[in-house]
Amino acid sequence: MHRVLDRCHRTLFAALSLLGVRGQGRLLHWYFDWWHRRPDPWRLAVDDYEQFKYATTLGQLPARPYRRILDVGCSEGAFTHRLAAAYPHADVTGADISERALARARTPVPGTGPRFVRLNIVTAPPADRFDLVFCAELLYYLGRPRQLRRACAHLAAAVAPGGLLVLVHPWPEARRFCAYLEAAADVRRVTEHVERGTGRPFAVSVYEAAA
Repeated sequence: MHRVLDRCHRTLFAALSLLGVRGQGRLLHWYFDWWHRRPDPWRLAVDDYEQFKYATTLGQLPARPYRRILDVGCSEGAFTHRLAAAYPHADVTGADISERALARARTPVPGTGPRFVRLNIVTAPPADRFDLVFCAELLYYLGRPRQLRRACAHLAAAVAPGGLLVLVHPWPEARRFCAYLEAAADVRRVTEHVERGTGRPFAVSVYEAAA
């Protein structure tokens, strides 16, 4: 059943991408605001699979200092807040297309915790550059090759020279997204971990930007 629903999901978003970049962006904004009409609709903060995926992702990172970290497609910030806890001395930013999700992600205490900003990664790159950039479970929403190429180029543009870009997506579909990134940017793969021990295999692919 999960595979059938997943295929329907992909077909829907592939169809939305036929509208072009601006039309797709408007619909994605509306869709994700609607989807977040209730808190944590994907149970990202509590689901055991998601917690395992977060821990696996963090476990693939090289041990080095990270001063500026970006989480693209952060939803309500479950992983972003985990990043802030793991790297308390880093400046951590979460970015998402849904203002409703971002409003829930923001800490109620001003000046504490991660920063959250609205971003459509297809239409524009982030305004700043970061030592470490994450993009997890996002690229399959973009559909057509044109949008994937733009998104991958914008993700790569957000990485400071010598910084890392981490893609986390279902396996084996992740290989297609990695191919778009490798074609769009001057990056080298540092490591890739494929987790097959769950009912929903996924890959954590870590790339380093050219110095």
